[in-house]
Amino acid sequence: MKTKITRNRTADHTNLHYAYLDSPIGPLLIAGDAEAIRYLKFPRRGKAVRPGAGWQESARGPVGEAIRQLRDYFAGRRTEFDLPLAPQGTEFQRSVWRRLQEIPYGETISYGELARRVGNPKAARAVGSANGSNPIPIVIPCHRVIASDGTLGGFGGGLPTKQTLLGLETAVTGSQKEYAGAARQG
Repeated sequence: MKTKITRNRTADHTNLHYAYLDSPIGPLLIAGDAEAIRYLKFPRRGKAVRPGAGWQESARGPVGEAIRQLRDYFAGRRTEFDLPLAPQGTEFQRSVWRRLQEIPYGETISYGELARRVGNPKAARAVGSANGSNPIPIVIPCHRVIASDGTLGGFGGGLPTKQTLLGLETAVTGSQKEYAGAARQG
C-alpha cells in the first residue's frame, strides 16, 4: 500500500482546507493541510457534515488529490490510495490504523484477527474502539473489519455505508461474498 500515515503532528485546525465529494454514500467532507489529509467525514442523516471553524474551502493540494483518488475508488478504478495522511490519535490507535492499511482491497478480517496483528490478541474491544475512531475512513479501510461470526459489526458511517463499500470492493474483485448486517462487534 502506498498511502502511509505520517508523524503524529499537533493539529492546527485554523489552516485546514476542505472540500466535499458527492459519492454513492452521500457527500463526504475531506479536510487536510498543505501536507496531508487529516479527516474524511461521512454524512449524518444524509446531509453533509459542516467544516470546522476557520477551515477554508479549497480543493488544492492533498485534498484535491484525495477527491480524485476517491472518485476513482468509487468508479472501481482504484484499489489502493497514494495519499499523505496525518490522523491524530494515540500510539495504539495509530498502530491499529497502520494495520488496517494492510488489509487487501476486497478482503475482510475480524476484530480478533486485527487485535492479533496489532500484537495483543485479547484486545479485540480496544481494537474495535480504535477502528471506530479512525478519522480517515475508506482511505484507512476500517470498513474491512467485521465480526468473527461474519456479520458486519459496527461502523461509524452506518451499516448501509459499510455494506455499500464492501459490496463495491467485492464487485470489482469478482468475489461472491455477502455480509449480514448485524450490528455487534466480535
